[in-house]
Amino acid sequence: MDIYGIKNCDTVKKALKWLDAADKSYTFHDYKKEGVDPERLAAWESQVGWEVLLNRRGTTWRKLPDEVRDNIDRDSALTVMQENPSAIKRPVVENGDQVLVGFKADDWEAQLG
Repeated sequence: MDIYGIKNCDTVKKALKWLDAADKSYTFHDYKKEGVDPERLAAWESQVGWEVLLNRRGTTWRKLPDEVRDNIDRDSALTVMQENPSAIKRPVVENGDQVLVGFKADDWEAQLG
């Protein structure tokens, strides 16, 4: 299982704590430091949709020019996330063919058990 996120993000910290408590093995990738491979980002988008992946609640989103936010679509969202990894909702979990975005303990329990 691979976890993608930003190490100092509170949601990521909760997710990693949950995984540790559940004794799940994982590899963590800090996309703030390592970036995100464009092919991987496109694969996530094809599975969950850009609307799910794009973090519209964070500072990065709010700092984007109005013209970008007002005209966001799939292609521009992928560009924004590629150029600003903080604009990707976190964490993103790859578990085999499965992709989960965000952390909700009940959902993770059901999906990752």
